[in-house]
Amino acid sequence: MPVPEELLSRLRRFPDVEAPNLFAVDGADRLILDEAGAALLGAANATVAVIGDRYGALTLGAIAGFGATDVRVHQDPITGELALSHNAEREGLSVAYRSCGLDASLLSGARVVLVQLPRSLAALAEIAEAVARHAHPEVVIYAGGRDKHITPAMNEVLARSFGDVHATRGRQKSRVLVARGPLDPPAEPTYPLREHLAELDLEVVAHGAAFAGTKLDIGTRFLLDYLPRMNPDARSAVDLGCGTGILAVELARARADLRVIATDQSAAAVASTAATAHANGVGDRVTALRDDAMSTLGDGTADLIVCNPPFHVGAAVHTGAALSMFRAAGRVLREGGELWTVYNSHLGYRGALRKSVGPTELIGRNPKFTVTRSVKGL
Repeated sequence: MPVPEELLSRLRRFPDVEAPNLFAVDGADRLILDEAGAALLGAANATVAVIGDRYGALTLGAIAGFGATDVRVHQDPITGELALSHNAEREGLSVAYRSCGLDASLLSGARVVLVQLPRSLAALAEIAEAVARHAHPEVVIYAGGRDKHITPAMNEVLARSFGDVHATRGRQKSRVLVARGPLDPPAEPTYPLREHLAELDLEVVAHGAAFAGTKLDIGTRFLLDYLPRMNPDARSAVDLGCGTGILAVELARARADLRVIATDQSAAAVASTAATAHANGVGDRVTALRDDAMSTLGDGTADLIVCNPPFHVGAAVHTGAALSMFRAAGRVLREGGELWTVYNSHLGYRGALRKSVGPTELIGRNPKFTVTRSVKGL
C-alpha cells in the first residue's frame, strides 16, 4: 500500500501557526512511512506507537495507508495533539488512535515505533530509553528527520538504548534512523534530570524535551533581574511559556501572597514545572497547566504575566508563536495589569506589544536581550 498522498495533502497545522512557508507534512514524514511500510502492514492491533507526530501525518498515514489499528500517539506540544484531532475528525479516523503519555500506556507491547526526530538530544534520549524500557523486545524504531537537523550524535544517543542502529538511504533531503534490539535500561529512569542552580539556590527538574533543560536560560536570567519591580499589587500571575518553571517558582518564592499559573504547550515543560515547584516548596501556589497560549484562562483574570517567548515554530524561525502569546496576554490581563517580556533585541517586538496589550516601555537592554513592561488598558 502506498503512502496516502491525497490524505497527506489535506492535512493542516491548525491551531498551530499557519503561513505559506510552514507545512503540515514534509519529506521526512513520507520517508518514515515508506521505510516502515512493510512493518506497518504486518502489525497487529495496538502494536504501533507514534512519537513526535507534528500534525498527524505519521498517525493518519499509518492508519489510512497501511491499515494500522488502535495506534497510540505521544505528541509533546498540545498544538500537535489538537491538529491531529482536527485532521482525524475531517478524515473520519478519530476512533483509530489514542493519545498517551511517554510511558507504558504508549509503549507496552509496541513492535513498531514511528518517530519524528526531536531537535534536542535529551528529548531523543528520553524517548529511546522509554521505548527500550516498555516496548516489545522485537520493537523497531523508525526515526526520521530532515538531513540538516540530523547529526551523528543522534545515532550515538539511540545506540545507548539499542544494539543495532543504522541510517537508511536519504531522499528529499530527509533520512531515517532505524533502531532495534533494545538494551537493558537503567534500573531507574534517567529522566527527569535534576540539578541545583547555586546562583538562585534553586532545584530545577527537567524532562528531555523541556527548553534549556536544567540550565538557566540567559533570557530568563535577565528578566529575573527585574522581578522586584513587577506589579507589586499582583495577587495572580501567569508564567506564559514556562519551560521548567524557573520564573514561576521565583515569583512564588519572592511573594508569599501570589498564586502563579505556569502554562506551556509542551507536556515535558508542564511536568518539569510541576516537579520544580514541588522541589522548591511552592507546589501549593504554582499550578502547571498545559495549554495553547492561555486559551483556557478567562478574560481579565491575571494581574501579572511574565513571558520569555520563542522565536521559532518547530524548526523554522518564525515570530508567529510570540505574537499569538502577546495577543493572549492582552486578553487575559486585567485593566492595569502588566506583561513583562524578554526577547532578542533584533526582533523589535515593542510595536506588537503596544498593539496587543497597551503602552509598552523599554525597561532594560543588554547586548542580546530587551526587557519591556506593557500595561493593559492605559
